[in-house]
Amino acid sequence: MFKREVKTINDLVLRNLRVHGLETPLLQKRLIESWPEVAGEAVARYTTNVRIYNQTLFVSLRVPALRADLSMRRQILVQQLNERVGAQVISDIRFG
Repeated sequence: MFKREVKTINDLVLRNLRVHGLETPLLQKRLIESWPEVAGEAVARYTTNVRIYNQTLFVSLRVPALRADLSMRRQILVQQLNERVGAQVISDIRFG
């Protein structure tokens, strides 16, 4: 009998994405979409723009008072966002 290496569909899809260079953009999109859940709906209401550049998440806020509060929780937010997507996507957050 032949011995076959059995792989899950998830493993095959992730390997295919990695080969074609699409894994990182997909993880970045997932991370940006999880911002309202991690930061909270109250913070998400005052968020105008969220983007990633060079492993840094840039978050634009309408209320300056939130910047100070979120800056103090920056490392916790980085850890929670990376855990949410299951990979080290960002290393820092900047609020503007």
